[in-house]
Amino acid sequence: MKKYETVKRKDEFSDIINNGHYVKNKYFVLYKKKSNNKIPLFGIAISNNIGNAVIRNKLKRRVRHLISQNKNLFQNSYKYIIMIRKLASDIDFKNLSEEFVDLLKKENK
Repeated sequence: MKKYETVKRKDEFSDIINNGHYVKNKYFVLYKKKSNNKIPLFGIAISNNIGNAVIRNKLKRRVRHLISQNKNLFQNSYKYIIMIRKLASDIDFKNLSEEFVDLLKKENK
C-alpha cells in the first residue's frame, strides 16, 4: 500500500464511516464510499483497547499486507476504511487472510 493510496484526514474517515456502505465479520468492519479518484484509497482504524502499541502496529502491518495482496478485489473510485476488531489479534495470519478475502468477496456481491 503506497502513501498516495491512504486516507489520513479525520473528516474523511468520519465521512466514509457515517455516509458509506459497510460489511462486517468477526474480525473486520469494511466501510466504502464512492470517490472521484481513479484508484482505491484505504484507511486503517484500530481501537486503543485492543492491546498495546506493539500488537496494534502488528495488526496494521498485517492488514496493509493483505490489502496489497488483494488489490484486484477492491473497486476503483472508492474509498475504504478497514476497522480491525479485537478478535483479529487472537488468530494466526493464514486465518486472518482467509477471513479478509471472504469479507471482500461478500462486499463485492
